[in-house]
Amino acid sequence: MTTAPVPSSDAEVPSGAEEFPLLAEANTPKALRALPSARLPDLAAEIRAFLIGRVAASGGHLGPNLGVVELTIALHRVFESPHDTVLFDIGHQAYVHKILTGRSGGFSELRRAGGLSGYPSRAESAHDVIENSHASTVLSYADGLARARRMSGERDRAVVAVIGDGALTGGMAWEALNNIGAGPWHPLIVVLNDNGRSYAPTTGAVAAHLAALRRGTGAEAWRNVFTDLGFAYLGPVDGHDTAGLESVLRAARALGRPVVVHAMTVKGKGYAPAERDEADCLHAVGAIDPATGRPAPGTGPTPLSWTDVFGRELLRLAGEREDVVALTASMLRPTGLHPTATRFPGRVLDVGIAEQHAVTCAAGLATGGYHPVVAIYATFLNRAFDQVLMDVALHRLPVTFVLDRAGITGPDGPSHHGMWDLSLLSMVPGLRIAAPRDAERLGVLLREAVHSEGPTALRLPKGTPPADIEAVARMDGVDILRRSPHRPLDVLIVAVGPLAQACLEAAALLEREGIGVTLADPGWIHPVNPALATLAARHRLVATVEDGVRTGGIGAALTQILQDTHIPTPVTVLGLPPAFIPHGTRPSLLSQAGLDGPGIARGIRTRLDSPPPASAIAGAASGTSARGTG
Repeated sequence: MTTAPVPSSDAEVPSGAEEFPLLAEANTPKALRALPSARLPDLAAEIRAFLIGRVAASGGHLGPNLGVVELTIALHRVFESPHDTVLFDIGHQAYVHKILTGRSGGFSELRRAGGLSGYPSRAESAHDVIENSHASTVLSYADGLARARRMSGERDRAVVAVIGDGALTGGMAWEALNNIGAGPWHPLIVVLNDNGRSYAPTTGAVAAHLAALRRGTGAEAWRNVFTDLGFAYLGPVDGHDTAGLESVLRAARALGRPVVVHAMTVKGKGYAPAERDEADCLHAVGAIDPATGRPAPGTGPTPLSWTDVFGRELLRLAGEREDVVALTASMLRPTGLHPTATRFPGRVLDVGIAEQHAVTCAAGLATGGYHPVVAIYATFLNRAFDQVLMDVALHRLPVTFVLDRAGITGPDGPSHHGMWDLSLLSMVPGLRIAAPRDAERLGVLLREAVHSEGPTALRLPKGTPPADIEAVARMDGVDILRRSPHRPLDVLIVAVGPLAQACLEAAALLEREGIGVTLADPGWIHPVNPALATLAARHRLVATVEDGVRTGGIGAALTQILQDTHIPTPVTVLGLPPAFIPHGTRPSLLSQAGLDGPGIARGIRTRLDSPPPASAIAGAASGTSARGTG
């Protein structure tokens, strides 16, 4: 196998015909199919060199894409996209697909605002049909699309679903397999990209079964879970042998029925730093030195992230209390659980990409006398809302959810922004939600959470905590971070978690204009602390500032409290719009949403300058209140 040349650390990897002649020649599926087979190993090497250079400069998913180069080449040589449909589960491994469908020129702007998405994007190309970005869903998409093709008489249009072995740990994949195999049969090709990993090595009984298939031992070579579910099974095949892959894929297409093609691949293939990386084969990287795979020169030491601080504090709590256990859904390191798993391996459970099981398993652990901490990305907890509601909250169980990447995440785009959880979780009876403003408060609030008798949740953003922000006063559990001296009580700003720093900047700007400000951080943001209603009654305006959608979040809850207590102070809710926000940097996206210091000040100033609506005046006169949101 030809190995990808590794660019020097100071060299830009070009994308022109001179530097990558085969890549320039075969940059569409039609041109790729016309390329002689003998030239495919060199094309694969060029693609790997291109990926290493471009992703090293911009950051992104490197290891997964290096592992599917030959597989993607074979797919686009056998199937005629977009007439045939190739679907990718999650989609972070679709960079090679983008390169081969004419988008290599856009990789200099990968994951940057206005540039190429890090996932399939329907707006970018007709070759991108779905942009799911969450795991274990592709087989259901494929089932529905294949049924539609059969019902409309388009049986010549193949449907191919590429799914990793890690995603097969998710229950939704097995729901789809159950339905597809039961019939009526329609042509559907499941390509199992088996590299033995998601982030870390795949675990569980499914992983063990796939390992037996890879060995080709005994009866497992001809009868397995897929054949028992009604699928034909072809493989295992070397996922880096393009000719072998093409042969098997053509055979699969000719069967005209559901079939699993089992391809064995190596995550990070052809790039030594990725193949040597025990953590995750350089699954996702920032800017790196392409020669070494380490952070690029000049980036300085990596500061502690919110995730790092959580991991440190959880380890401390686990050392103090034997009843503290932790669970995650195939994201041990990304959610900060690795230190605790290393020190207390029997008390940390990685359930695979199975968020629903993680939550209800935690409920069982809590029923058995333990206090589970479920560490999960905020966007992925959406998948287990029913379990949070009915399996944890209904039973008033002491389970703590730590929601990493809450709010705007940045370059991963709409599927990964953790902006929905406040609206969803605020509906759950008995669930208390906290949002720390800094590292010190994270430790305090986490400790309070694991000592709670009912369910709790902590929201942590992506990035680095600011310097600790000291409170100037405390009122019934609410930290007062700023109070304008010798000024009228014009506006009460209620800051949610890490937006406290931007609210401090906004308060300073408003004070320069003679506007009096009280800045409050409740820490525990839901249910609403009654002290906030007391504070609101003393001000002309309340402004809530949160990094969740404006509808149904903390601002809406405070508005309801003021209505219920007949406090006429109007509320303006500053938050994210109820929309799918594209990829970009976290600071720029927050600024666009008006959630940086100047934007917050502007939103408050605009509301103070506006006359109250007639309904609010009438409500105040009658002792009721009509709330407004901005």
